[in-house]
Amino acid sequence: MLPAPATNRRPEVLALAAAGVTVVLWASAFVSIRSAGEAYSPGALALGRLLAGAVTLGLFLLVRREGLPPRAAWPGIVISGLLWFGLYMVVLNWGEQKVDAGTAALVVNVGPLVMALLAGWLLKEGLPKRLLAGMAVSFAGAAVVGLSMSGEGHASVLGVLLCLLAAVSYAGGVVAQKPALRHASPLQVTTFGCLIGAAACLPFAGVLVSEVGDAPVSATLNMLYLGVFPTALAFTTWAYALARTTAGKMGATTYAVPAIVVLMSWLALDEVPGWLTLLGGAICLAGVGVSRSKGRPRAAELPDPVSETDGSADTQNVGAQDR
Repeated sequence: MLPAPATNRRPEVLALAAAGVTVVLWASAFVSIRSAGEAYSPGALALGRLLAGAVTLGLFLLVRREGLPPRAAWPGIVISGLLWFGLYMVVLNWGEQKVDAGTAALVVNVGPLVMALLAGWLLKEGLPKRLLAGMAVSFAGAAVVGLSMSGEGHASVLGVLLCLLAAVSYAGGVVAQKPALRHASPLQVTTFGCLIGAAACLPFAGVLVSEVGDAPVSATLNMLYLGVFPTALAFTTWAYALARTTAGKMGATTYAVPAIVVLMSWLALDEVPGWLTLLGGAICLAGVGVSRSKGRPRAAELPDPVSETDGSADTQNVGAQDR
């Protein structure tokens, strides 16, 4: 059998690295939201975060001299801007005032399941068995962590419902964003999505102005951090990776977020996890590994030694007809 041709794995490695940056920064966002939410109301925090993100992204856009996205990209940008940058951030902030950071991250991770189903249906990505198996394992891990915290008074019905709404809006935003990336760059899609989300949150401008004066410096710094890193940087690296893989696989990657959030909450917020919580986080990570793995090629998919050595197209066509 001839050796398999060498392939350039650099784009795949870069996409995976970008996804890794996104996962870590989004995990940190749950902790920062928890901290900043003590001084800022949900809508004001979302607007402040989006404004900081829009300014940062706008500067990068000017430096790179990228103009407006093509017309074909705007439907996806508008929908993702309203659902993901706007609605998602407001209801997530609100939900995190009702539940702890770890529980919020876990409930929001219903999103990848919704995302895979929507992408399989609307984007025709299909539903690979390993992706579904990995998601099932990760979701089981998320359920374990949720159950481990359910008896400690950390959650409320309203908080869980808000986080579920955040999950659905996040999934819808990602599925809408994927087609836009066929026509515009990740930076363009992220920048204008962020601007649309900020515009949708402008009714909270008066509240934001009044709360800035009373908020401690640490809360305001957390809000600015949310805008620059988990929004401007992480959403751009997400879009970069999403443009190079399927929405379903990207969604499965975010199942690493709960495990990282639990660790960060432990270190930054003194929310000490129990052994069952840690076990659930480990299961989440195992599910990510399954969903991103590649199975061995089946015998039917292996190259035929005869056809490799036989250059006759007629012979191959006859063999195909016989089969």
